[in-house]
Amino acid sequence: MKPIKVVVHGALGRMGQTLVNALCRQPDMQIVGAVDLKATDDSLSLPDGSGRVPLSSKLELILTAVQPEVMVDFTTAEAVMPAVRTAAEHGVNLVIGTTGLTAENIKAIESLAKAHKIGAVVAPNFALGAVLMMHLAKLAGKHLDYAEIIELHHERKVDAPSGTALSTARAMAQARGRPFSTPPAGKKLASRGEAVEGISIHSVRLPGLMAHQEVMLGGEGQTLSIRHDQISREAFMPGVLLAVREAAKQKGLTYGLESLLGLEKK
Repeated sequence: MKPIKVVVHGALGRMGQTLVNALCRQPDMQIVGAVDLKATDDSLSLPDGSGRVPLSSKLELILTAVQPEVMVDFTTAEAVMPAVRTAAEHGVNLVIGTTGLTAENIKAIESLAKAHKIGAVVAPNFALGAVLMMHLAKLAGKHLDYAEIIELHHERKVDAPSGTALSTARAMAQARGRPFSTPPAGKKLASRGEAVEGISIHSVRLPGLMAHQEVMLGGEGQTLSIRHDQISREAFMPGVLLAVREAAKQKGLTYGLESLLGLEKK
């Protein structure tokens, strides 16, 4: 079987570099091109010493030159949608890990995937432990009426609350079919965090952190905590590689990794 040809959009960023390194180690994948706005050379040296691949700040140029099957995007909310439209027009399947996407962005990606008959996997978090944490929180939220989320990230993370925290709160409320209860004394104060479906989300940004989230639920005489700690960007790689394999097989939008992991029906 021929390896899946992959282009990395945002290849020179921290996540992009980690992804390029991971792709080089996969026998069923081949990185064939790289795109980054900060590109100053016309090629990128692969970390495994296997050679160089075309590099450019212009996505259209790379897609035309190497004709990949999948584009993986870890850039910014501002850069991702133009890239998605360009890739879709070229019939390239999509794996998107960029955070800060709006509901309108997700709908647009779904429409583009349908119109161009491509696969698109979009996930608020590709760390498998985080996906399991969210799944367990949805199960627990059906049985406990009060919940809060504390999310902690490094000081360079620009969005707050995080996409993972927002997705967790919305998924928990959807699974339970109604918003969570709010403590009677709770007022809408800044110190209580941003309220989503009755869940207060508290954001912490400090040097020394990577990505951490704790879902705390409470009921009469008891509490339950579900926590995930990510200590390196390598935690994302198994999920991203799974998405690359699946995006090349299917059509339409898949949001989140739950169905790919067998946690939910596709």
